[in-house]
Amino acid sequence: MEIFVVPDAAAIGAVAAGIIAAVVRSKPDAVLGVATGGSPLPVYAALAGHRLDLSRVRAFALDEYVGLPAGHPESYGEVVRREVTERLGLDPGHVRVPVGGAEDPERAAVEYDTSIRAAGGIDLQLLGIGHNGHIAFNEPGSALDSRTRVETLAARTREANARYFGSLSEVPERCITQGLGTIMEARHLLLVVHGQDKAAILAEALSGPVSAECPASVLQRHPHVTVVADESAASQLAPEKAGVTVRVAGPAISV
Repeated sequence: MEIFVVPDAAAIGAVAAGIIAAVVRSKPDAVLGVATGGSPLPVYAALAGHRLDLSRVRAFALDEYVGLPAGHPESYGEVVRREVTERLGLDPGHVRVPVGGAEDPERAAVEYDTSIRAAGGIDLQLLGIGHNGHIAFNEPGSALDSRTRVETLAARTREANARYFGSLSEVPERCITQGLGTIMEARHLLLVVHGQDKAAILAEALSGPVSAECPASVLQRHPHVTVVADESAASQLAPEKAGVTVRVAGPAISV
C-alpha cells in the first residue's frame, strides 16, 4: 500500500489525477471505476486539466440510488454525466451507471456486475470512504466478498447525503452498489480522503482489523492500493505497518 499525504483537497485532486492520467496514457482504452460524492470532485477537476484523449476510455460508476426519477439532478447517473462524462470528454456510450430506476433492481444489479467482467474488469477504481467506513454503498455488515446488489442505506449515510437534497426525507432509502468482492477485483484501487472528520475512520480502515463492520478495511487485502489523503485526514494514521510506503511532499519513506 502507498499513501500520499498532501496539504489540501486541491493537492489530493492533482496527485490522484496524475495517477489516473498515467494509467490512461499507458492504456488509452482503460476501464476506469468512477465514484461520486464530494471527495472525487477535485480529482475530476484536475484530470480535466491534463491533455488526454479519453474518448476510448470506458467507465463504470460504483453505485446509484433506487427510485429517483430519470434525470433527477442528484441521481448518480446525472452526477456522472456532469462531472465525469462531459467534463472529461468521455464517450457517453462508454459510461455505465447502475439502473436505479429498473423495474427489477435486483436483476439490474446482477447484469451490471456481469457487464464489468465482460469489459475485462476495472483497471483503476477511484474510491472515497464514508464516516461509517463504507466504500461505494457497502454499509457496515456487508460481506467482504459481496457482489453488486441492492442495498439499504444506513441512517448515517442518508443524513450525510441529505446536503445534496432538499431534506432528509428526499434521500432514497435503497441503492444499487458494487459489492466489496466486485471492487476488490479491480487491478488498482485509488482511495481519496479529505478532512479531519475522516481521520478516525481512515485509521481504522487501514490499520485496524479487517472486518465487515468497517467495510473499507478490506482494502488491506488488495495487492495494489494507493491512498491520497490531506494532512487532516491522515493525522491518525499509524504507517509503521510493514509494506506501507508514505510519501509526504518529498522522498518516499518505507516503513
